[in-house]
Amino acid sequence: MSSTAQPRYLRIKEYILEGIRSRQFLPGGKIPPELELARQFQVSRMTVNKAVRDLAEAGILLRFAGDGTYVAERKAESPLLDINNIAEEIEARGHRHSADVYELKAVAANEDVALRLAVKEGSTVFRSLIVHREDEVAIQLEDRYVNPVFAPDYLEQDFSSRTPNDFLMKNCPLTDIEHSVEAVLPSAAEQAMLDMSAQEPCLLVLRRTWSHKKLVSFARLTHPGSRYKLRSQTRVKR
Repeated sequence: MSSTAQPRYLRIKEYILEGIRSRQFLPGGKIPPELELARQFQVSRMTVNKAVRDLAEAGILLRFAGDGTYVAERKAESPLLDINNIAEEIEARGHRHSADVYELKAVAANEDVALRLAVKEGSTVFRSLIVHREDEVAIQLEDRYVNPVFAPDYLEQDFSSRTPNDFLMKNCPLTDIEHSVEAVLPSAAEQAMLDMSAQEPCLLVLRRTWSHKKLVSFARLTHPGSRYKLRSQTRVKR
């Protein structure tokens, strides 16, 4: 693709994403045909096809030969074996990320946190408690504990506009991950923060992360089961 075509391709992609964000293009509904978009933006159909294909590969659009291209109706989704920035995941789906910060302070590590962070019980650790929202719908409660030795500026961050993941990835580059996943029922506090009923199960991800053999953080990530799913894809060596 030529350098002059690249801005047009990006403009078409952003036009579709903005249409999804503004609900001009609704989940389950069609977007304009490629020929119509090509005429609108005065580009080749190949340029439009590139923008549409990229959004389809990201799971934002669904393409059906002979029928058209639709906005996907999807649960929020994250890869299980990787760590992505939840704000970037949401924006890639064409939606808006927002965050409510319920707690950001230094606390004394209880027995469980001390064990998981490999520090002494009673040691000072940093805690953040944040609800992540996708188009105002709560999809994740992030309860994170961080070893202050490796992230001394953690409490100074504005996590309503920047995720803990973004801060830690830039300051403590990730080298190792440990995950475990289980189904749980939400506590009364979790129900209130996630706007959900007591009967709805949650997906709970327990995650520890290391940076060059240094255990940096431990997080409990709680997701309403009806709004979230995890996926994993592994290449099998033959």
